[in-house]
Amino acid sequence: MRYVILGAGAIGCVIGGRLFEAGHDVVIVARGAHLSALAGEGLELRDPERTVKLPVATASVPAEVGFRTGDVALLATKTQHTEALLIDLEASAPPETTVVCAQNGVENERLALRRFTNVQAMCVIMPATHLEPGVVEVPSSPLTGLLDLGRYPAGLDDMSEQVAADLNGAGFNSIPDRNVMARKYLKLLSNLGNALQAACGTRPDDPAAAELWRLAQEEGSRCLAAAGIEVADPDLDAERRAALSQRPVGDHDLSHGSSWQSLARGTGNIEADWLNGEIVLLGRSHGIATPVNELLRATVNRMARERIAPGSMAAGDLLSQL
Repeated sequence: MRYVILGAGAIGCVIGGRLFEAGHDVVIVARGAHLSALAGEGLELRDPERTVKLPVATASVPAEVGFRTGDVALLATKTQHTEALLIDLEASAPPETTVVCAQNGVENERLALRRFTNVQAMCVIMPATHLEPGVVEVPSSPLTGLLDLGRYPAGLDDMSEQVAADLNGAGFNSIPDRNVMARKYLKLLSNLGNALQAACGTRPDDPAAAELWRLAQEEGSRCLAAAGIEVADPDLDAERRAALSQRPVGDHDLSHGSSWQSLARGTGNIEADWLNGEIVLLGRSHGIATPVNELLRATVNRMARERIAPGSMAAGDLLSQL
């Protein structure tokens, strides 16, 4: 079974790299300087224990992959790029291709299911960083990450079991979960802080940031409850997360999340519409005010458009705007 990684950022490259190390057939679809580095020098994967160079096969677009029956397309893009990627994938891959959504938010699976019958939802608990072409860093070792998955919208099948088995053999902990979307909604609540971190940086002693974080999560919880959406037990989730042991990779600070990294790389776009914006959408659909999530969504979108550096905003100034 071949794994085609679509979205060669931190998450996609770590998953693809570890599967390749474990002996699986892997192709990473990338672009630009990152593609050139991967094709020329291989994938440099760093963790607290070691650095490896992996000569993983690459392609620039799905059409170059030469999809065949039995391939697994693993999506690891930000949600704002998923629709365009799925259009290309549909033109290149058989309709029965299994699509695994290893992404934040809860919209990617719905987008994939419009075009592909076999969709797996994956809840990714794995801090990782990609700021340099050809290089990704993961601070978790010896266990690389938690990658539970199940068929979307619910249930399990043979592919759920097979992918989980392959991941477990590649340094991850993966549990087939017939209700994995409940885990993804719980993670959505934690991801509401991504925009706050991207805007204001990591300042754990900042009372204004703590208040914004509390209010954003409260809005999220109210909206999910109003919509009747099941959310996983946070205590059980904390037990799973406790299995991850995190340490620095060299002297690098790997505490910054994916939204912070988007601003740091100057990509011009950010994922907030599908994280904080998901709560805003639910709030508007169910008559619940969501001023904090709307403020965070709008703020980091402006920062992305104007190429404003992460951490440039003061949490107190944002709080005063409410």
